[in-house]
Amino acid sequence: MGKEKEIPKWVQDEIRDAKFGKPESFTRTGYILEIYEKDMKIDSQLYEAIEDGRKIIEGMNLPKKTKPADLMKGVVYEFTINSSKAPLSKKVIEFLKKEMEIDMDAIYQFELAKLELMDVDSDSSGEEESEEE
Repeated sequence: MGKEKEIPKWVQDEIRDAKFGKPESFTRTGYILEIYEKDMKIDSQLYEAIEDGRKIIEGMNLPKKTKPADLMKGVVYEFTINSSKAPLSKKVIEFLKKEMEIDMDAIYQFELAKLELMDVDSDSSGEEESEEE
């Protein structure tokens, strides 16, 4: 059996106690991959990458007024996301890179501020008729 590497307590402590900076807001388009109704969270796939290069955000908190049952997977939304970043120390960055083969220099928290269903196919209705004489 393969032996999993343990993350030392000092690394776990730094990650758990990370100090997040002021949230920054950005807007991206994409779609919902999964909806977690009980937890009020979603996983989303974005068309444009965010600051750290990712295009998938897992476990994003939904705004309190959003009803998970009203959301649809696989349709295009415009997401307004608040992102907070907590930089990691050089010691933790080096440990993660060398021992765990993880290239990571910060931890991010994402909260969905707003999402709006995009009206993608309204332009194409009935305009594809050919002119025959």
